[in-house]
Amino acid sequence: MIIPDTDSLRDRAAAALAACGARDDHPTADGTLIARSPITGGTLCLLTPSEPEQVTAAVADAHDAFLRWRTVPAPRRGALVRRLGELLTEHKSDLATLVTLEAGKITAEALGEVQEMIDVCEFAVGLSRQLYGRTMPSERPGHRLTETWHPLGVVAVISAFNFPVAVWSWNTAIALVCGDTVVWKPSELTPLTAIACDALLRRAAEDVGAPTGVHRLVLGAGPVGERLVDDPTVALVSATGSVRMGREVGPRVAQRFGRCLLELGGNNAAVVAPSADLDLAVRGIVFSAAGTAGQRCTSLRRLIVHSSIADEVVKRVASAYRQLRAGDPFAEGTLVGPLIGERAWDAMSAALVRARADGGTVVCGGERVESDSGHYATPALVRMPAQTSVVREETFAPILYVLTYETLGEAITLHNEVPHGLSSSIFTTDQREAERFLASDGSDCGIANVNIGTSGAEIGGAFGGEKETGGGRESGSDSWKAYMRRATNTVNYSDQLPLAQGVRFGR
Repeated sequence: MIIPDTDSLRDRAAAALAACGARDDHPTADGTLIARSPITGGTLCLLTPSEPEQVTAAVADAHDAFLRWRTVPAPRRGALVRRLGELLTEHKSDLATLVTLEAGKITAEALGEVQEMIDVCEFAVGLSRQLYGRTMPSERPGHRLTETWHPLGVVAVISAFNFPVAVWSWNTAIALVCGDTVVWKPSELTPLTAIACDALLRRAAEDVGAPTGVHRLVLGAGPVGERLVDDPTVALVSATGSVRMGREVGPRVAQRFGRCLLELGGNNAAVVAPSADLDLAVRGIVFSAAGTAGQRCTSLRRLIVHSSIADEVVKRVASAYRQLRAGDPFAEGTLVGPLIGERAWDAMSAALVRARADGGTVVCGGERVESDSGHYATPALVRMPAQTSVVREETFAPILYVLTYETLGEAITLHNEVPHGLSSSIFTTDQREAERFLASDGSDCGIANVNIGTSGAEIGGAFGGEKETGGGRESGSDSWKAYMRRATNTVNYSDQLPLAQGVRFGR
């Protein structure tokens, strides 16, 4: 396996940042925030993380901008997001390069992530003319009863490494058209993509005359995020990450009566029924399980297959796995890039040890791909005799556990028997089975699919999950309501003052 040297990767990063107009807002002198590439494990550059007072100042700037931005008509706010989408289109290749460098995604997936940003900008521009309220019948004559929606305030976006730009855009594009301002803390593993996106949004704001401060970027590890979580000026904290992180963030924001939008872990499963189109199913299974080296929150981690076809499905998936090429994500033909780092490889190795101890059999994969740099692994396919504790846990690595079932009811029970509730799917050509899986007593996930895998959600549908996944919703549908506050308005246009519920006061 041939991997490019770190010097060449560093040059690519510098060129992409310069193309996006990134400014030196985070100096490198004595920097303690290390921007690394999982491709080699080498350092791309050193950055200076934000100090606590800088985080507070960023929130204050965003709040000052909010006081002006909230009065701008929503269609004019949409002009900012439209311009951002144009700049993202212009710099699609540059941003994809940075995504590959920092997150290790293969080029096709990196380009797809940037396209997702462009798509959500288009969605948000249309939304800027559709922030509809309601008119409801009043029980009192001469009265009008309505609902109106208003900007919420400063939104803190805390994002994860695996989607270093798309999740930011889901939140930011929607928040901006809703009249909010944004402070973004990206993962400390992917600061360069954030610097590039911030530069493009700043340029978009200048081009359309938006207030300075509608977007602020802060860099660093946990303490920076904690500052945002605890700041009473932050109206909404939208945080993407682990369940452990969510358990810390949720109570702290609730304690100050702030709002939370949590997108946490997923232990996603696909049911393969006897009637399934196996050619289609295998394609969906392999991409969902091995894409992004198993480092998506929607990655397929459990395969629940009817016993009558289990051997055939395992054979086909194993055959496809053996053809997957792991290596340099920039290289043509590579389908599996690197794990984000050593901790990810250690977690994968430990999970496979536990699976074997529980009676599991590794059908293929799970080996370290020899490399002088980076952490590369072949996706693992593991047959399990039961859904043991290791199967119920989310390991952020390419491990797919195979379980069998006899009845659809048993499959649904197995499917729902984990603490997470993000994404799910069933492969079947039986309409009754499909409808049962989508019914209220079927999948308990926020996303339930038929004849497609668990990953690759479109921006038009609300994204999010239940149980330990956090319950938040981002991107499409009516998820914009999370970024606004609702007011119920009553207008009395009569010359009388009747009370509700027929109450009479006085004589």
